[in-house]
Amino acid sequence: MRPVLQGDVIAAAQAVLRLPEAERPRALRVMMTRAAAADAYRKRLGRAHPLWGNGSLMAVARRGPLPPAPALSDREFCRCLALVYETLIGWRAERAALSRRRS
Repeated sequence: MRPVLQGDVIAAAQAVLRLPEAERPRALRVMMTRAAAADAYRKRLGRAHPLWGNGSLMAVARRGPLPPAPALSDREFCRCLALVYETLIGWRAERAALSRRRS
């Protein structure tokens, strides 16, 4: 997956905001897996993945229509933002552990 920027986090939070709370963690993991696969595709073939884009989290999150980003005073949106960060931290830790095992 390409480096995650603020826009990626906001787009991912917008994408999961419309989902029931119980489905959000899995949806984020799927988005991150797809972004990583799209990034590998981009690196290997020199072009964006036809479904998942350029390897950014934003490209995957924007596959469907997104609602406008709510204000940060919206508690549910803030929960989604926090969940994106938590999931990203876990994702990075898992990837680092896999890299260490391969070395």
